[in-house]
Amino acid sequence: MTVFSAQTFVSCTSDNPTVTCKLTNRCNQTATKDVKIILIKVGDKFCPSEGDWTDTKAGATAVMKCRDTVGTRERPCNVDGTWGIETSFCVNLKLDTVLSKAVSVTNNTKTINSPANLETSVNVIKTMKTKPEITSYDETTVNDFLLSSSNLMDLSLESSWTRADEQNSSKHLAENYLSSVEEMINKVDIKRQTKNPNLEVVSCNQNQTAPCRNRVFNNNVTLTSPGAVSIKTTGFQHLDRYLPNNNSKYSPNSIVISTTRLSRNKADRVKIRIDFNLERPRPRNTKIKCVFWSKDKHEWSEEGCRWADSADKGVCECDHLSAFAILMAKAPLEVPYLDEVTYIGLSVSIVSLIVCLAVELILWRDVVKTDTLHLRHCAHVNISVCLLIGDVCFLASSLSGELSEVWCKTFVVLEHFCFLAMFFWMLCLSSILLHKTVYLSLHGVGKTAYLRFSVVVGYVCPLLIVVITFLANNGEEGRYYSKETRWLVYNGTLKGSIFTFIIPVGIIVFVNVFFMCLVIMRLLQPIKAAQRVTIKEKNSAKTVIRSVILLTPVFGLTWGFGFLVILIDLSNGTVAYAVNYIFTIMNAFQGLYIFLTTCVGDRMGVSAMSSSVSSVDQSCKDDDKMKK
Repeated sequence: MTVFSAQTFVSCTSDNPTVTCKLTNRCNQTATKDVKIILIKVGDKFCPSEGDWTDTKAGATAVMKCRDTVGTRERPCNVDGTWGIETSFCVNLKLDTVLSKAVSVTNNTKTINSPANLETSVNVIKTMKTKPEITSYDETTVNDFLLSSSNLMDLSLESSWTRADEQNSSKHLAENYLSSVEEMINKVDIKRQTKNPNLEVVSCNQNQTAPCRNRVFNNNVTLTSPGAVSIKTTGFQHLDRYLPNNNSKYSPNSIVISTTRLSRNKADRVKIRIDFNLERPRPRNTKIKCVFWSKDKHEWSEEGCRWADSADKGVCECDHLSAFAILMAKAPLEVPYLDEVTYIGLSVSIVSLIVCLAVELILWRDVVKTDTLHLRHCAHVNISVCLLIGDVCFLASSLSGELSEVWCKTFVVLEHFCFLAMFFWMLCLSSILLHKTVYLSLHGVGKTAYLRFSVVVGYVCPLLIVVITFLANNGEEGRYYSKETRWLVYNGTLKGSIFTFIIPVGIIVFVNVFFMCLVIMRLLQPIKAAQRVTIKEKNSAKTVIRSVILLTPVFGLTWGFGFLVILIDLSNGTVAYAVNYIFTIMNAFQGLYIFLTTCVGDRMGVSAMSSSVSSVDQSCKDDDKMKK
């Protein structure tokens, strides 16, 4: 080591002047260093020279180069003019040479890109941590160590890390590296944040009440430990690739973050919260595990750690200190037997809707006796047709394995249109009923006008919504439709094409409920003589009311649960599974419910069916008598 000296003059009238030293080598490279000159003026308190220490102003710290070693010695001069305790940052010359060479060698990773060189480099760190003088390393030595440790995590050495572990499976090199670097960082004095390409360290001296907050590689760590004196957080880039993972269903999805502490009492309770930046976005319904590296089991463990929830995608909370990371499932969670329930329910609904339409066709003349009933059955037929087409498309897309983009897009467009049209026909039914009940005497409108109104509202309105949504999103996968769910896309609150379905449905359900309240209130009021209608017309109105009252909550509630399915992630557990089952059952069996309410539960329809059967039976008997 070469020592340079220089002389300069400073003004005694200035307070603590600063001198800048500049060194230029033969390659014209320069290095500068600011040196603060502390002046002792007449009347100032100071510590008199003692041994190697020269006169030092009270409140200042004397710094001296180490003899035959590398580093510095420091000794504070107290404000009362007495010497404090000396602190040594002297490092053995050979050890400093090893560190300097380690930095020089590891800076060029090509020279150590082999398992043997890598293992030797880790063993150097492992040996250094056992040296008693480790606690007295100066800042330069510590920075050299951290830079060398960072270089070993360079991606260019990935193949060497992998081969080293394959050659010696009983002792993982990455685990030795982690434990050695952790112990070294815990012992050395780090006063400020140190940033290197693959390793960052930040230290925090905790207040007795306030939690300690550290940040490494944009990952936030909050730790509460009442007895802690110093808390250090270290972020390791790429170490998650090299530590062995025995869980074939999960893979690492974050950097490794280690937190250590110097504490007055090791038994003090610890609460740590880590907000990880995920390396890969977490897909919906994909489970995350918060883990730490267990030195006893030599594997990732969940003990004492928990994942906050699906909303906070990368937040982990633990009750102990260690090296932490996130493992993410390779496949999303699935609801058991949900597909089977869907197939059975849709099959039953399709058959029920076909039977319902056949009954309507056979009994049309017998049940359609008033304008109100005519409009009611027209609405039921259109609702049934829309639901039938939507169910067939959904079942076809579910049963098919790999769908082409064209077919997948076609099915989603048809489902979008048919399910919307179903609700708009419900709106037609309730609005027509409101008009005939409340304004019949003032504004009599013919059956043809009602049908025109219903066709426009029932089909033109949903068609416009579907076309505009499709064009606005260019019909693209991920914007208009999802090839995975084969339905519309949800991208967050009020984001995604799904809201062009949810918002109109929500409005229609609210309007239908409001209309029904008005109709019921109107029917409960005394009717004036000029406004009296026939008993048949009044019974028809009651039949329509019953249909709307029964169908509106069922359809609305069904898609209400559908919205909850979108909002609640399966990782939330039992509640999410229950919501999925309820929605699937209610949605899949909607056709059966329509059949039960409009055919089986309709007294006029049942009566007409009984009369028709009786007529057929009587006709058969008459034919038999004539033959005889």
